[in-house]
Amino acid sequence: MVQDTKLRGPAVWALVITGAASFMAALDNLVVTTALPSIREDLGGKLEDLEWTVNAYTLTFAVLLMFGAALGDRFGRRRLFIAGTAVFTVASAAAAMSPGINELIAARAVQGVGAAIMMPLSLTLLTVAVPAARRGMALGIYGALTGLAVASGPLIGGSLTEHISWQWIFWLNVPVGLALMPLSRMRLGESTAPQAKLDVPGTLLISGGLFGIVYGLVNANADGWTSLPVLTSLLVGAALVGGFIHHGFRNANPVLPMRLFRDRGFFGINMASLLMFVGMFGSIFLLSQFLQGVLGYSPTEAGLRMLPWTAMPMIVAPISGILSDRIGSRPVVVTGLALQAIGLGWFAVILGTEVSYAAQLPAMIISGIGMGLFFAPASNALMSTVAPADQGKAAGANSALREVGGALGVAVLASVFSAQGGYQSGQTFTDGTVPALWIGGAAVAVAAALALLLPGRAAEKARAALSMEDRPAQDRPADAQPEGDRPADDRGTAPAGGRAPEKAAV
Repeated sequence: MVQDTKLRGPAVWALVITGAASFMAALDNLVVTTALPSIREDLGGKLEDLEWTVNAYTLTFAVLLMFGAALGDRFGRRRLFIAGTAVFTVASAAAAMSPGINELIAARAVQGVGAAIMMPLSLTLLTVAVPAARRGMALGIYGALTGLAVASGPLIGGSLTEHISWQWIFWLNVPVGLALMPLSRMRLGESTAPQAKLDVPGTLLISGGLFGIVYGLVNANADGWTSLPVLTSLLVGAALVGGFIHHGFRNANPVLPMRLFRDRGFFGINMASLLMFVGMFGSIFLLSQFLQGVLGYSPTEAGLRMLPWTAMPMIVAPISGILSDRIGSRPVVVTGLALQAIGLGWFAVILGTEVSYAAQLPAMIISGIGMGLFFAPASNALMSTVAPADQGKAAGANSALREVGGALGVAVLASVFSAQGGYQSGQTFTDGTVPALWIGGAAVAVAAALALLLPGRAAEKARAALSMEDRPAQDRPADAQPEGDRPADDRGTAPAGGRAPEKAAV
């Protein structure tokens, strides 16, 4: 009998709604990068202000991602998804109307709050709405839309900035958000997980800790590394992160169970993900400005020239999935990270005020291939390191750490840039960018070394087989585990930090 793999009715609506929400939230990760020179010219601001324009979004998104999923589990996923969409839409309008750089940064932070609620719940709602037999296809389309948003972010941002104004990178979200809210109410089913626990202390600890560290890094060059505000911020931030780690070991229901990091594969892939995003985001932050400020390209031209880097994963990702099935995730992940490190090193070697685009193109292609080889095998490797009951939290933790890496990458590489160069001329910008790229490349090279901690193909297959033995026919992985082997708050799994529903009502 031929299996019907078509999406129908509610599943189609769920894919349209959640896909559009995911596209919006993912787009805002990179859409600002090519608009930064225009924002700086229009609103003023120093380098640290531009950093916060990016980091205010990624940081709030990162630290609230798992908390947003838990809120939806507890109080209703559709209800919180609509609320998150409303917050994101209103914040987008506020960003577009910002009269100054400080107001823009504040609006970007609120945008991140909305995205942190929207993104994990969109995946959970989609998983609930699509039958298991068709879920792979639906998640593939959803992932492609997210990848398309990341790939086209610099181009869309550059085109809107050049042909209309930078404000339209934010106005673009408003009609989409206004359409999604009533559609979500009418077309998505409600679901909850009433036993879900909210870890408010853990969320406050990690939020305060990461803010303190990023604030110190961003302001270190302007205020001085030994200044009281910077030292205080770094020390308090580090102490709060330490408190979060301790809390994750000691608390019964932490937002991030630290016991997961005892598995060296889980530790390796998460640290590799964090460092990969440090190098990638920090480099794109500087190179998108370099293309405009030093080489004189328009925002649209800069966005187009970034495509070999940002769009390459869409071509390479399917190949990487096939390779990881055949030879295991570890060699593919390590190769991808090594290629990206080589690409960033290539940039650092050839960059200059007169460098041609042809000289940069190989570095962009190599970096893009490296990114494409990383994502899908990394996700497979991550899932192979944890029990089925922990896969939701594992995916949420990995997503959050990637966003944290992006925020730290912008802060660290911009700090190196500021110490070695500046905006005074094309030469000073180049002088600051080159050492920053070396640091970014080194971070990704360390990520490649950490990826060697991943289990080999035989161990990966053995873990996957063990996981499948725990899965009952109705595809509820956590239910198959003995009660003593799973946390009391885990009753199922869904991607990106959401949990499979315990009860659902349309």
